[in-house]
Amino acid sequence: MTRLGSATAPIDISKKKAVTRLEEAQDRLLRLRLILGGQIEEKRIGPPLTCVFEGWDASGKGGAIKRLVAPLDPRHVRVSQFAAPTYDEKRHHFLWRFWPKLPGWGGMTVFDRSWYGRVLVERVEGFSTKEQWQRAYNEIVEFERTLVAEGMIIVKFWMHVSAEEQLRRFEDRANDPLRTWKLTDEDWRNREKRQQYEEAVEEMLERCDPAWARWRVIPGDNKHYARFAVVEAVCDAIEEELTRRGQKF
Repeated sequence: MTRLGSATAPIDISKKKAVTRLEEAQDRLLRLRLILGGQIEEKRIGPPLTCVFEGWDASGKGGAIKRLVAPLDPRHVRVSQFAAPTYDEKRHHFLWRFWPKLPGWGGMTVFDRSWYGRVLVERVEGFSTKEQWQRAYNEIVEFERTLVAEGMIIVKFWMHVSAEEQLRRFEDRANDPLRTWKLTDEDWRNREKRQQYEEAVEEMLERCDPAWARWRVIPGDNKHYARFAVVEAVCDAIEEELTRRGQKF
């Protein structure tokens, strides 16, 4: 079975219970971030934290990111959103534009889209050559290996929704005057190429999933489940690294 084909929520949970679980995870995350920032416990600065979000259009990336950063001091976390590279950015190696947004020790950055665009949209839409996107898998793995070797915690999410749920969300946005701005012609065009994107996603998950920077495929048809699952996964990653370092939490 493919990675995406197995992306179903492991539990059936009510909205009320999901909200409670989210709040508990947010409290846990706040404490862990204060530890990484050197504010409490041993009061020594901890490793940088990078959270990468990729996923289908209308898969809930924005909602998950909102809940992830909500409990945190905005001075201690940065959300960086990436779209198509500019003319000047295209003059450089594709990873160049991401370096300035990476966090330093004690810091946290959330990437709303990322360097994986090279093997996803740039591959499917023909914005990069076949030689470029095929080469990019190893370049990305080595890029992340370098960051982790310097101490960074990298947590990567693919937010997954079924084609049926995606269509329902598209139609909801189209019929809501205050949310139509979230739905573009490009979203519809991408949906028509879903099979091509699925092939690209599956190869990305297979080839860019080293032990030091694993992918977490989050089932997003139930948005309430997806939100607490994301926050809990980030907490787990932080605790695992602090344990490895012998640092109290």
